Amino acid sequence: MPATRPVVTVVGSYAVGMTLRTDRIPVPGETRHGSDFDLGPGGKGSNQAIQSARLGADVELITCLGRDRFGDEAMAMYASEGVGTTHLLRSDRSTGVGFIIVDAAGQNVIVIDMGANHDLRPAHVEAARERIARSGVVLTQLEVPVDVALTALRLGREAGVLTVLNPAPARAIPLADLAGIDIVTPNHGELRILQGLPADAEADDLALCRRLLDAGVGTVVLTRGEEGALIVRPDGELAVPANPVDVVDSTGAGDAFSATLATSLAAGLALEPAVRRAAAAGALACTRLGVVPSLATAAAIDALTATA
Repeated sequence: MPATRPVVTVVGSYAVGMTLRTDRIPVPGETRHGSDFDLGPGGKGSNQAIQSARLGADVELITCLGRDRFGDEAMAMYASEGVGTTHLLRSDRSTGVGFIIVDAAGQNVIVIDMGANHDLRPAHVEAARERIARSGVVLTQLEVPVDVALTALRLGREAGVLTVLNPAPARAIPLADLAGIDIVTPNHGELRILQGLPADAEADDLALCRRLLDAGVGTVVLTRGEEGALIVRPDGELAVPANPVDVVDSTGAGDAFSATLATSLAAGLALEPAVRRAAAAGALACTRLGVVPSLATAAAIDALTATA
């Protein structure tokens, strides 16, 4: 990282993740034995803010926590990780929670109750206008209300700040609302759901990416798991290979990817090398159980990219 710390503002969610491992994902009505129960911090915004901080950024998280034990534990974690909380809110609603089941192949299913995250409002983001204006990148996701995420992106755009939308968990958004976003980072299913299609719709990835460009998105960075990532811009596309690792738990890979991409760009890195670093961070996030423990440092990413 450069001598001056990259400045990143993350507008997003916090939720406590409760993870359980089993040999395979249960089908409806089935009960299976599990193991390795883990209770730990999560939420896409929180994960991404922590990943950014571990990479050396000056990062501020705009989120909402309950006034409960889970919220207090989150505040202590942010102090330890170096995540700024000047614009963090506390609510009478319970802190968000998520239930995660991970199978033997490292794949997962997740059920969430976002709780206090629903109390985050566009006005709360507006109150952070000055912070957003002096950021290198504004990063947001869709675990908070859509109008909150769109407000963050609009404020970034108005200030000339690079804007990144990680459209997860996916939901359909009118294409007109995506115009002007600099970078969108969907996976295969999110690319479809974002455009009002089923997650498994038979459609050409590149054509769907170009549809977002036609709507006014600057760049689409499509994450493709074991196949790496695909950068799609108006002047062409570029495939970035994956970093082979032994997958233990893929839960935090998307958060590690988007946050590392945003932080690398805020540090002044060009898009292609930033995506390569992001792909390495996503791979490293698959190598340990749990999300926060698996979020990599810059040194770990350097080591993995050096062997690629």
